[in-house]
Amino acid sequence: MNPFTYSLAVCAALTLTACATTTPPPPVALQAPAAWQAPLPHQGSLQALSQWWTRLNDPLLVELIAAAQAINPGLAQAQSRVAQARASQVASRAALGPTLDGQAQASRGFNEQLATLATTAQAGLQASWEIDLFGANAAAKSAADLRLEGAQALWHEARVSVAAEVAQLTSSLRTCQAQWALAERDAHSRRETARLSSLSERAGFTAPATAALARASAADGTARAAQQRMQCDVDTKTLVALTGWDEPALRIRLQTAPPPAAPDGLFAITTVPAEVLAQRPDVYNAEREVAAAHADLGQAQAQRYPRLSLTGTVGAAWVRTGGVTTDLSTWSIGPLALSVPLLDGGRRSAQVEAAQARYTEAAALYRARVRQAVSEVEQALVRLQGTAERSESARSAASGYRASLDATTARWRAGLASLVELEDARRTALAAENALLALQHERQLAWIALYRAAGGGWDGQPAIASHTASATAH
Repeated sequence: MNPFTYSLAVCAALTLTACATTTPPPPVALQAPAAWQAPLPHQGSLQALSQWWTRLNDPLLVELIAAAQAINPGLAQAQSRVAQARASQVASRAALGPTLDGQAQASRGFNEQLATLATTAQAGLQASWEIDLFGANAAAKSAADLRLEGAQALWHEARVSVAAEVAQLTSSLRTCQAQWALAERDAHSRRETARLSSLSERAGFTAPATAALARASAADGTARAAQQRMQCDVDTKTLVALTGWDEPALRIRLQTAPPPAAPDGLFAITTVPAEVLAQRPDVYNAEREVAAAHADLGQAQAQRYPRLSLTGTVGAAWVRTGGVTTDLSTWSIGPLALSVPLLDGGRRSAQVEAAQARYTEAAALYRARVRQAVSEVEQALVRLQGTAERSESARSAASGYRASLDATTARWRAGLASLVELEDARRTALAAENALLALQHERQLAWIALYRAAGGGWDGQPAIASHTASATAH
């Protein structure tokens, strides 16, 4: 084949390659609501979600989250997956271009052609290129690019999960410590009541049964305080395991860093679901996986068509014998090889069907992930609204029952109220104050859940919001 024919064949192959573009994935139909059905905090004003915990005025929480993210195995695993996806991207990109190998060798011995001793040396370069006629390699690269983006999103999802877990556990520990302090005050009050009752019993002013009730109440209060302290110790050790902090140092910081006042609001979201869904790494990863599965389908279909490859070599060689050096350098372009699949027992067709099934599965998972995202945001908004509605009533109840307990205690000491009345007032006041602390903790957890459901402030790439908005429109 002359050089002109080779050039014509190469140009034709390049033309076919340029025309073999992968079709874009068809849009996946979504059914996202036009607006949230749950009340929005602060009339839906938009604030930054990223690292919201830094606005809590709680330096200890910021340090704990940073420590947990540094040692969390889930984050390490997510980083490993990003590295693997990046390596796959490099490999798929390399398949689009030519490869070049070099080789060299030398020998000395009897040369049959020259019938004498000779020194032979040669070095050469060999290039090969699979011309991507129908876009199989381009589709593989596209899939690798998309999966890298998805892996990066999942890394942020792991980071968000760690931050939320540490914030939840820290809130639980602080609530537990507040309830422990409340239980200690209550136990101290019960012991004082038991002491006064014992003195009154010895003086003959209190019946033995009444004094026994006071001692039983004191023992019950002490047991409650011990149980609460045990729960706080368990939470502390759990936080130590999660963050890797030294336990004595953590206990000192918890004692010296009082918890900040419960905020009225940490962040808010807008009424457009697409904007919130665009901030969720798991939704973005699912959407990238749909596109990657479509690229895999294109690659599987391209495998059913002919494949064209071109090779070429350039070699320098010489033979030296009897003081005479003979140059044997050579070069070649070709062969230009065309491989046409004829009979494979249905293997390639089965690969296409499998790729189509994986695409259908990815699309279904994407729709399910979007529905889950909407549901989680709605649930977080409902809990947040519910805790806000109960907060004022809970504070009023705790204040009223505390005033009632103080008055009943004064009446009991004056002999105008029975111990039974005092114990009833004490139980009611203790339950109301514990309920108030639990409600404050529940509100904190609702904010954390909303942060997590809204994607943790992740904005991915500029195209994410527009792509999700278009998908939502479909």
